[in-house]
Amino acid sequence: MKPVPAALILTTTLIAASIGPDAPAGGGDWPLWGRTRERNMTSAATGIPSDFQPGRLGEDSDDIDMSTTRGVKWVAKLGSQSYGNATVSGGKVFAGTNNDAPYNRRFGSEDRSLLVCLDEQTGAFLWQLAIPKLGSGKVSDWEFLGLCSSPAVEGNRVYIATNRGEVMCLDTEGLADGNDGPYTSEGQYLAGPAKPPVEVTEKDADIVWVYDMREELGVFPHNVTSSSVLILGEKLFATTSNGVDWSHTNIPNPGAPALIMLDKKTGKLLGEEGSGICRRMFHCNWSSPSAGKVGGQEIVVFGAGDGFCYGFAPRTVKDDEGFDILEEIWRFDCNPPSYRFKEGKKIKYATAKGPSEIIATPVIYRDRVYAAIGQDPEHGEGVGRLSCIDATKAGDISESGKVWTYDGIQRTISTVSITGGLLFAADYSGYVHCLDPDTGKLHWVHDTRSNIWGSTLAVDGKVFIGNESGTLTVLAASGEKKLLSEIEFSAPIYSSPVVANGVLYIATQSHLYAVDGSGERPGARAAAVHGP
Repeated sequence: MKPVPAALILTTTLIAASIGPDAPAGGGDWPLWGRTRERNMTSAATGIPSDFQPGRLGEDSDDIDMSTTRGVKWVAKLGSQSYGNATVSGGKVFAGTNNDAPYNRRFGSEDRSLLVCLDEQTGAFLWQLAIPKLGSGKVSDWEFLGLCSSPAVEGNRVYIATNRGEVMCLDTEGLADGNDGPYTSEGQYLAGPAKPPVEVTEKDADIVWVYDMREELGVFPHNVTSSSVLILGEKLFATTSNGVDWSHTNIPNPGAPALIMLDKKTGKLLGEEGSGICRRMFHCNWSSPSAGKVGGQEIVVFGAGDGFCYGFAPRTVKDDEGFDILEEIWRFDCNPPSYRFKEGKKIKYATAKGPSEIIATPVIYRDRVYAAIGQDPEHGEGVGRLSCIDATKAGDISESGKVWTYDGIQRTISTVSITGGLLFAADYSGYVHCLDPDTGKLHWVHDTRSNIWGSTLAVDGKVFIGNESGTLTVLAASGEKKLLSEIEFSAPIYSSPVVANGVLYIATQSHLYAVDGSGERPGARAAAVHGP
């Protein structure tokens, strides 16, 4: 079955507000989507292998036969659809998937979205959050899709956006160290509404608090809720995934916010965007927010469903009705007029030469923001644009804030990576583009020969990118194109490679690989699939 909505792609001990763009020597953890709040997909890690063998499925088995691998530390079996990018923090690996290969047999193979927590060294299963589906079908919670949120970890807390339209805080230890509260209804949550609670075990998640965006804000998620939560000091920022209904033309709640701010300790709503994004959106809001210091001031950047990139101050002002509204600093139209209008008439959305929203996460780098437009891959290919924005401006900066734009890229849902004076961007059509981040000058383009949903990882002088055919392409991170290797996996790769503590993590639709470059080692193993 062809995977569905682009939401899918869509995403710490180090994630305090003071985190900057540089990783510690050796790379350290990868505690959130993009590693740091600026969302630049890069790391200072070294010794990352570009030549390894992911192995083959065992005979009559869904597990990888580790005797056929080379350079692989461990492999963990996931479900049948996995889009939630892995994060690594505090000795644990967190990943989103579905329940088609149950870790916990209590729920059988019932359609649920899973957050699984694994041991970083062995891949062994520690605990899971088995989230019931909304029961709304494809319109708001696509069947068998799994958890699409890339977890954000800080200390002993994990923050996710669930498929039920919730922002949730969890304890990194699960229930193994008891129920930390104040939330104590895990058994009822796991059972689902109007059902008797199930008995929880130490292999279940410990929920700290839940904020229901559907209940509290009237949000109508389109296909699925997809956001990597941003931690900024004592605040959280999350995308609501408010969108259109099944008709793809009607917006059930155009007054709902696209971006919200919560108290990270309690989940209390602190503010919401009041820029009118959902009244203008094309399809949905699936991009994740980023943050950083621009001109010495903190800023939150959001790529929106109306095709504009927004800069917000991480504080609120009162609107005319007394609501707490995020203070908008600037907005930038990432669609050129020629994508929006032809001969004075609007160009229809989802046509090959028409406008797009922003699904890729904007990256903040040296007072500039890099944002690219794209659409749900189900809409096919079409014109794209990558914009470099001067984030020190204010107001409507669609012209004054433009540093450069690059129209050679097609529609994309991929986040860029910037390192060593080079920018790497992938598009849905399967091409990887290398540009100068200061000028937008094109150095080279490489065709991976299959659609790309994930993002480039630039690390250790290499660029890693997976595609729909299950090929991991490794290129030299240089101004001259050099293909280092093409590594074939047994399933499509829709998520993005990440690296933590010297280990490369690649998630296919069905397995998570931890690659450390070692040869045939007695310690290499297939991680345990099932819990109790």
